[in-house]
Amino acid sequence: MTPTPETPPRPPTLTERLAAIRQASNATQGTGGSSVQREFEFRAADFERVRKLIYAHAGISLSPTKQDMVYSRLARRLRAKNMKNFAQYLDHLEASHDAGEWELFVNSLTTNLTSFFREPHHFPLLAEHLKKVALTRKQINIWCCAASTGEEPYSIAMTVADAFPRGSGQQVSILCSDLDTDVLASAEKGVYPFERVSRIPGGELQRHFSRGTGAQENMWIARPELRRMMSFKRINLLEPNWPVRGPLDVIFCRNVMIYFDKPTQYKILARFAPLLQKEGLLFAGHSENFLHAVDLFHSLGKTVYALAHKTPG
Repeated sequence: MTPTPETPPRPPTLTERLAAIRQASNATQGTGGSSVQREFEFRAADFERVRKLIYAHAGISLSPTKQDMVYSRLARRLRAKNMKNFAQYLDHLEASHDAGEWELFVNSLTTNLTSFFREPHHFPLLAEHLKKVALTRKQINIWCCAASTGEEPYSIAMTVADAFPRGSGQQVSILCSDLDTDVLASAEKGVYPFERVSRIPGGELQRHFSRGTGAQENMWIARPELRRMMSFKRINLLEPNWPVRGPLDVIFCRNVMIYFDKPTQYKILARFAPLLQKEGLLFAGHSENFLHAVDLFHSLGKTVYALAHKTPG
């Protein structure tokens, strides 16, 4: 008699695979969710303290899923300060009023994902808008409030340079700000390795950057005509006073609001509105929307916003 072939095993479903991964992960966790293999004790209570401190100091709303990110970034600060555990470090941070350490704490938890001409659909819209403004004004003011390592503001500056050839007489000022002082210092230098500038089309790269020499021979350096448009300042969007003068023609605030809760977003948007020219534009990130602030801004599509008809005075 021929044996009946056995039914092949059913492959696990996605839900079952995820459950297996969670079970394996849980098996390596100590009390309070801290890995027993970690260098420093990191309890659930420590993570909640970090979440409260970064929210109070910078308005950043950390997701509950960011424990590993927080540990890996702040562990460097514990080593630098020769701390034994996170509780000791956070006690020091709160008690010492050490402005330098607070700055390093914020810098450690700030995400600076950026690239040249990121979300490229915005830049032709920017050029079109600036050309309209130039019909009635010789001075154009732009604020890029998440400059990071500079790729975004230099993309704005290249767009400006292409829109207004040399000799046009158009004056453009680009304020470049960020919460993270380390990346802002890097942005101000305007020096990048080739892998960072590789997304810039060849002709644009040659027009707006020069190849370094000597110690910088493998680097690309922003040309002076770009850098003359730009100024750099550290600005915390939660601070009560911004060193920003209006009226502004454009605000770039892309992929910043995702780190704030809705009430904080609304407060920031309410402060943006009076800074903008009547026809000014606000550029947001692809995953951001301001449906909770329709009294302040209305969408023009493609994550570009204009002032609502009535704005706070």
